[in-house]
Amino acid sequence: MQNINKYSKFIPYLYFLAVIVYWFTDVNRSEGITAYPILLFAIPFLWQLVKPNKKLNFTLGISFVCLSSYMILAYLSDLFNIVHVTSQTKHFMVYGGLFVVANFIMALWMIRNSLNRSF
Repeated sequence: MQNINKYSKFIPYLYFLAVIVYWFTDVNRSEGITAYPILLFAIPFLWQLVKPNKKLNFTLGISFVCLSSYMILAYLSDLFNIVHVTSQTKHFMVYGGLFVVANFIMALWMIRNSLNRSF
């Protein structure tokens, strides 16, 4: 149980790193070498895993809460403007909704880590 508590603070960073790697892989298949600047987004998350910093953690958390809030509004706007519901649209709504909610939860988790715990 102590190991779970010890490593649970790294879950949001690993989640966002996985999203960045997936994004890079997807863009790299279609665009090629122009996808490499996407990997720069991973630097703050890798830094938090190697040498944690409370201020960077709080800044990342607040930034991603704002971005996730915007994504929730954009998702809901898109959801309400869909006229024809096909099976692909249903898959988009489910996976998009899960992605948006997961981003919001992970951002809140980062803020909680920076407020409650010292690394």
